[in-house]
Amino acid sequence: MTTEWNELTKVTQGKPITVERIRLVDSGIAIEGSFALPILASLSAEDQVFVMAFVRCHGSIKEMEEMFGISYPTVKNRLNRIAGQFQFIEIVKVSPEEEVMDELGRGEISAEEAIRRLST
Repeated sequence: MTTEWNELTKVTQGKPITVERIRLVDSGIAIEGSFALPILASLSAEDQVFVMAFVRCHGSIKEMEEMFGISYPTVKNRLNRIAGQFQFIEIVKVSPEEEVMDELGRGEISAEEAIRRLST
């Protein structure tokens, strides 16, 4: 399985992949559609091994230094490079007033309820 994954990552050269069919091995059930791979699956095989090792080391850079025979700055630089490939969801905090207005706009509360909540 690892060999196939290495070949797939070489062929795709880090470009986005869409999976169109998934088959559950034990049951033979197949699901068709358009599925994006998880972000970790889009990393090169070498970066995936590095991330798995980091998790296995419980985030210990010292253990990573020993495991890979590399320096602290090299571990940090590689982690920063890998992290730069991740797109994190930005969380935007909404004020209570905006939340009330959003609920009103979606028809979830009445105008009277909105006024009551905004008055308190």
